Amino acid sequence: MTLKVIVFDFDGTLADTYDAFIEIANSLSEEFGYKPVKEQEQEQLKNLSAKDLIKQSEISVFKIPFVLKRLKSELTHKIQELKPIKDIPYCVKQLKSQGYSLGIITSNAEENVVSFLKNHQLEQFFEFIYAGTTLFGKHKIIKKLLKEKQLLPHEVMYIGDETRDIHSAKKSRVQCVGVTWGFNSSQALAKQEPDFLINNPYELITILDNCQYDMMDEQSKVTSLTI
Repeated sequence: MTLKVIVFDFDGTLADTYDAFIEIANSLSEEFGYKPVKEQEQEQLKNLSAKDLIKQSEISVFKIPFVLKRLKSELTHKIQELKPIKDIPYCVKQLKSQGYSLGIITSNAEENVVSFLKNHQLEQFFEFIYAGTTLFGKHKIIKKLLKEKQLLPHEVMYIGDETRDIHSAKKSRVQCVGVTWGFNSSQALAKQEPDFLINNPYELITILDNCQYDMMDEQSKVTSLTI
């Protein structure tokens, strides 16, 4: 049961886009007819799933694809300002040096992701990007990844900051890690029962080191039994 591929969500997991998304979403609220997010509401919203957030905003479901398209477009103008999550660059480099294949699955636009990676000299560490997924369609992309790369679910781990990330990973039967530094709170993520819940990128390295140790231990047990 060797873990081979680590897949990251982009917004809120690799890139610190939370404030930018709130700013852009609020600027579009009047045009698309939904309630803007007040500053005092932001922490409370972190406890809501994407579906609950849509419900609370009172936006028409028919407008959501158009809002998302505009969000991605407007974010293009802010890419130069965006920073990686603290310690993520080190974590990414470390995982790559340990032989993992790294990739990204995101509902953001590919041009935004590529520009961000290039701005922070991270593009060489990622082997693939699946971008532009629908709001609740990441599980389809994970399954597409498994098929195209000829991977088994236990060979893949998905890292995300939203409840929908964990739901998609579970639906695809891959291991999932919830990160508490992004869009959803630790309480909201914990309710989805991810395989792991971490508070900083260094914990991901520890988790993977432990997984490798456990696999080596299992292999040694099998070897001793066959001698």
